[in-house]
Amino acid sequence: MSKRTTIYLNTKLHHAIKIKAVQMGMSVSDLVNEAVRLSLKEDAADLAAVRQRVAEPSRAYEAVLKDLKKDGLV
Repeated sequence: MSKRTTIYLNTKLHHAIKIKAVQMGMSVSDLVNEAVRLSLKEDAADLAAVRQRVAEPSRAYEAVLKDLKKDGLV
């Protein structure tokens, strides 16, 4: 199922999207849909990673910096 919507793009971005769509043999709508799908999929993966790591102990930035200095890395 599809839903029609209006988006406003920067003129140069719109031009680039049109060219890319032609090169890929896709419509602009299909290209934008795929980009949004990929972005949402990436967000879902990021959220899953955060959920997996929520129980890990955290370390203060100062402690990390102190260790880097001790090791001569900063």
